[in-house]
Amino acid sequence: MDILADKLTRVVEENIQSNLPRPSREEAEAAIRTLLLWIGENPDREGLKDTPRRVIKAYDELFAGYDEDPYDALKRTFEEVGGYDDMVLVRDIPFSSFCEHHMLPFIGKAHVAYYPADGVVGLSKLARTIDTFAKRLQTQEHMTAQIVTAIDDAMSPRGIAVHIEAEHQCMALRGIKKHGASTITTRFTGIFQDEPTEQLRFLTLIKS
Repeated sequence: MDILADKLTRVVEENIQSNLPRPSREEAEAAIRTLLLWIGENPDREGLKDTPRRVIKAYDELFAGYDEDPYDALKRTFEEVGGYDDMVLVRDIPFSSFCEHHMLPFIGKAHVAYYPADGVVGLSKLARTIDTFAKRLQTQEHMTAQIVTAIDDAMSPRGIAVHIEAEHQCMALRGIKKHGASTITTRFTGIFQDEPTEQLRFLTLIKS
């Protein structure tokens, strides 16, 4: 049921995004200028004259995930694996994303494992899929579920395990200001969900 809910959420999000008009670059830069005025700055002073342009240019990179299809990276699989049917694990994948509540970054690493069914995917493709979801406004919980759903939809493996740990700057720089606190999210399907020993094996491998 969780996977079905994730699929329905994704469809709703895509429909919302496609129906909203996208402002022009000039309008986006004007919005940054307004924010500079709001915090009490002078956007016409030398150091800030080009800031709206720079910010929007940075956003092109930081939020590139909105223009990317996470399924593109997972389309091609390889079936010639010599009969290998054990766990495939890619760990310590670094990522950075932005909290959708405060638009402040959260930075961490992801670990992804799966049990192949009909083939395997290039290892770098898993990292690319993570980047696509990370380069959007996110919650860590939602991003974890999205990664699992994408891998499941594209490959239908016998089981998926995703473990994400990150430090959220909305918690470190504002509010309770707890530097160094980490948030951990996990999601298991198939073999990993049904067999506690497989969960333990996965967790042991990512920390070894």
